[in-house]
Amino acid sequence: MRIGVLGGGQLGRMLALAGYPLGLRFRFFDPHPESPAGHLAELVTGAYDDVDALAYFGAGCDLITYEFENVPFDAVQYLTRYAPVYPPPEALAVAQDRLREKETFTRLGIPTPVFDPVDSRVELNHAVERFGLPAVLKTRRFGYDGKGQQVLRTRADVAAAWEALQGSPLLFEGFIPFERELSLVAVRGREGQTAFYPLVENWHEQGILRRTLAPAPQVAPELQQEAERHLTLLMETLNYVGVLTVEFFQHEGRLIANEMAPRVHNSGHWTIEGAVTSQFENHLRAICGLPLGVTATRGSAGMINLIGTTPAPEKVLEVPGAHLHLYGKQPRAGRKLGHITVVASDPRTLEERLQAIQACL
Repeated sequence: MRIGVLGGGQLGRMLALAGYPLGLRFRFFDPHPESPAGHLAELVTGAYDDVDALAYFGAGCDLITYEFENVPFDAVQYLTRYAPVYPPPEALAVAQDRLREKETFTRLGIPTPVFDPVDSRVELNHAVERFGLPAVLKTRRFGYDGKGQQVLRTRADVAAAWEALQGSPLLFEGFIPFERELSLVAVRGREGQTAFYPLVENWHEQGILRRTLAPAPQVAPELQQEAERHLTLLMETLNYVGVLTVEFFQHEGRLIANEMAPRVHNSGHWTIEGAVTSQFENHLRAICGLPLGVTATRGSAGMINLIGTTPAPEKVLEVPGAHLHLYGKQPRAGRKLGHITVVASDPRTLEERLQAIQACL
């Protein structure tokens, strides 16, 4: 079976690495000929509105998936004439628009920050008056890794944020003074079967994920159950197939949904070595109609993103339990070049090993 993947970045690359032991073959589509997934499988290059290139790509695939949520919806919809597409295009449409996403959460009873659509300076002023500050002003579309967002702490920030983001449909969100950021990676198969990884704790810097701890420390069973209920509702509503991740704020013992990602996710990279079945293998199992794999952890795990530069491999690999993943990208400030997973039998040993890794960086 050949799996077509829209997007040729590191997520696609790791999907292929997980799929080859299952006997799967891959074909990638990406506008950039140097995309790292092209090191592992055929890479079809072309613009996402190039119908001829999409037709060539789709004609050779048995199933199609995507590795990032900003692939144009029209391209995904067009490809449904060639092969089944998972996750379903409707899920992609919801995730691509922060307003639709928040409205979907609200309709399902999943808590979110207060929000209002903003299309003019007058509407922005009304939102500030209605909800107050601090707040966050975001573009409704094409935002990831902190892009397209401005924090409004004082009235003086409002004009600058409008100047930076105007011209795009915007969303005003109340600011949540969260204790920590958590995420849940889930997977749903074609027949509706589901599996969940444990909630993990994430640290971001300048909007980019820097570090993940799995499982998140001091998570009450009720909080895990609450997160699983939210994702179950979401996946059933969207008739979802594949891996889905929702990022949450934890505030006063409650989970408040920030955003969803209809794909394998950076905060699930630890599963490659830290879980019985990785998120990448489980995504492929789900879309291929195979039984889902066990999501239990193998002790404690941590993941550190490598942003902009990479360490000397020999320094990383001399740390027990450390696994280095390099994506084959050219270094550039703010670019995700790889990640390091560290596993240990207990949280204390894990923290010691993570500190040793930090010393290498």
